[in-house]
Amino acid sequence: MSKLVWLMAGALAAQDPRQLVEEARKRSRSESQRYEGTLRVVDGKNRISEKRWRFDRTGSFGESKSVLRFTAPAEVKGVALLIHNRKDRSSDQWMWTPALQRDRRIALQDRSTRFFGTDFSFEDLEERDAAQFDYKLAGEETLDGQACWKLESKPRVGKSSQYTHSHLWIRKDIYGFVRVDAFKGAALARRIHYRDFENVKGIWTARTLEVIDEARKSRTVLTLDKLDYNLPMKDSEFTLQALRGGS
Repeated sequence: MSKLVWLMAGALAAQDPRQLVEEARKRSRSESQRYEGTLRVVDGKNRISEKRWRFDRTGSFGESKSVLRFTAPAEVKGVALLIHNRKDRSSDQWMWTPALQRDRRIALQDRSTRFFGTDFSFEDLEERDAAQFDYKLAGEETLDGQACWKLESKPRVGKSSQYTHSHLWIRKDIYGFVRVDAFKGAALARRIHYRDFENVKGIWTARTLEVIDEARKSRTVLTLDKLDYNLPMKDSEFTLQALRGGS
């Protein structure tokens, strides 16, 4: 082994991958978050559709609650998803469909399906607590002109996931997640790319997310508008009763 390679290997070994993820989580921590999002969905035949939703979240990583609710177009307006994230297991999720006037619990076996015509799966919309995964440092790369750590994550035993493993890129300067490549075996299943970072109340946040479904050859670009943190929110806003009443 050459001296240069030995020094590079030593530098990588000095970085604890779990600490990198936990530091990234720490820097993005807030008591609440709210934004309005525009979703531009491009299918495999380059047909384009647009949707809008509003997202509210309260609580800290692993124990947060969130609601996202479509606001446009008319045919999806009011459709909503309630997520209760858990530290020790997969999240609890319920979807409300105004046209049917009913909610349904999203079963674990259905978490790999697309959420209402977007390229997000139900699992992609849950908050993933770092303690539910094992991490390995895979190297250092440059993405979008920024130096990044590349990590590999695998769900721990007992963690239900459609993905066997994922590759994560974290920017060194702001500890922001730049890209997540999620795999099913050797095949890339879904890629999430985070762009247009902005400092909002001391939290570096990607204002644009692009989700690519490799099997469908489709993609969804989510743009965050009216983004804010640490707004007053009540637990009563994140219940099944509130989910039904918000349409």
